[in-house]
Amino acid sequence: MSWKPSAKSSEHLRAKLDDEFETVAKPQGLRRSSDARRAAEPAAAPDEWQRTSEQRVRAGARRTRADREGARDDVRDDDGPDSDRTGRDRKEGGAQADGGKPERKGPSLKMRAVGYLSRREHARAELARKLAPHAEDPAEIEAVLDALEKEGWLSTERFAQSLVHRRASRQGAARIVQELRQHGVDDGQVAELRDQLRSTEHERALEVWRKRFGEKPADRAAYAKQARFLASRGFAQDVIRRILGGAGDEE
Repeated sequence: MSWKPSAKSSEHLRAKLDDEFETVAKPQGLRRSSDARRAAEPAAAPDEWQRTSEQRVRAGARRTRADREGARDDVRDDDGPDSDRTGRDRKEGGAQADGGKPERKGPSLKMRAVGYLSRREHARAELARKLAPHAEDPAEIEAVLDALEKEGWLSTERFAQSLVHRRASRQGAARIVQELRQHGVDDGQVAELRDQLRSTEHERALEVWRKRFGEKPADRAAYAKQARFLASRGFAQDVIRRILGGAGDEE
């Protein structure tokens, strides 16, 4: 009598053979690598991957910000007593030259002086007074003035001649000489210019009188008025008497 395996035993035997086949086959190349395993796994959802990337970016930004704040703290610690200054104070305090002196803003002394001289002639003393508010040390002004005189920009002699030319048609010698001395013109030059002015005093005074009055004074009051006007312009008394005549003695 022959034995026939039942359906149940046949299925059990087939399952056992399959298990043995897998055990032998895996070491021979069927074991998947980590890359293949990740490829075989279901892909992460796009939203989940984006959230993970954003978390990594934020974490990196926090680390970078923490590093910067730590560096600023180190700088403040090194600053010592001035570490509590505001950014505005640092900006203002930083604009200083070596030696702790504030850096000068605006044109240099020489540029300011050249600007004044380009408008008209100046005496040395007059130009020094104008530069004084812009200089910290009087020695700086003297050095600039010396350089300008050497380069021909500044000439007190030229200034004196220019002043006489501007004033001669309206003022007498006495008033012009007074202004020359106020500007520090050398006494020798003043004396020379005074002689030149006196030589033309009568002609210049007569022209001024004609423009203002044009008629001889009719009485003592008119004579006094005209005489006071010419004297205020700096003309000499002998010149005034020659121009006005003897009207002042008339009743």
